[in-house]
Amino acid sequence: MTKIAILGYGNLGRGVECAVKNSPDMELVAVFTRRDPSTVKIQTAGVPVVHADDAEKWVGKVDLLIICGGSATDLPVLTPKFAKLFNVIDSFDTHARIPEHFANVDAAAKAAGNIAMISVGWDPGLFSLNRVYAASILQNGKDYTFWGKGVSQGHSDAVRRIEGVKNAKQYTCPVESALEAVRSGKNPELSTREKHTREVFVVAKEGADLKKIENEIKTMPNYFSDYDTTVHFIGEEEFNRDHSGLAHGGFVIRSGSTGWNNEHNHIIEYSLKLDSNPEFTTSVLVAYARAALRMKAEGVTGCKTVLDVPPAYLSALSDEELRAHCL
Repeated sequence: MTKIAILGYGNLGRGVECAVKNSPDMELVAVFTRRDPSTVKIQTAGVPVVHADDAEKWVGKVDLLIICGGSATDLPVLTPKFAKLFNVIDSFDTHARIPEHFANVDAAAKAAGNIAMISVGWDPGLFSLNRVYAASILQNGKDYTFWGKGVSQGHSDAVRRIEGVKNAKQYTCPVESALEAVRSGKNPELSTREKHTREVFVVAKEGADLKKIENEIKTMPNYFSDYDTTVHFIGEEEFNRDHSGLAHGGFVIRSGSTGWNNEHNHIIEYSLKLDSNPEFTTSVLVAYARAALRMKAEGVTGCKTVLDVPPAYLSALSDEELRAHCL
């Protein structure tokens, strides 16, 4: 049994716990938290909750640590730090900063002889794979990615970090006219702003400067500055009633042509409709945890992404079973 530990017990941490429970080849051995461990109640009986400061005592007792934190401020610090102690995996999703994050984690993991995997989830992650597959096959064409409508965990977390914000949810919404133009094979040139809008619902702390909060949201680089963003300030009761879900999804579309004169047009579309964004994301993390450890067993160290992983390494099935039932 592969021994898995979790760092962070929020929505993602709880999702990992469920995914490990449903994986026949894995077991949860510890949950690390930056909170008071006595205040963290997990669902798996007999598994200790340990303060993150004591994680070093678990070196040698954990096969892989799944780091569950926000991309804005947590993962850039936590993943390199813990890659010095354990094999690790995270869901870093700030696309513009992936090269920087990769370099930092790669240096830490290589120095310790560990393997690390970053930016694992559905985008970046599964959508990344589909962009590579489709572009490799339809070399003459264009890629389009649409997200939503749904809750972005990373964007919501980034808003909650703003001073004066008590709670927040951010919804990413595809522009339907743009989506239909792509599906029809028109190959439109679309700016970031023309593909999506963002809608934010904020519960502000008493006495908070609402105009300042709204401006910080709308001008936040990598998250909101390139989008038409609408900010709603609502009460806590309305927030709990109407914005408690975590559904999400999206589409990766490749529109391309083949033939001597590119006379034949093709559309490749991959879509996800997710009832629980964190539970799906963490199911992807757990599958790639399995793959990472198989690569480590072959002597691989340093940082990797989903693009480096053979598909067969994700499955708990044997190669023979995969050839018989999936090929």
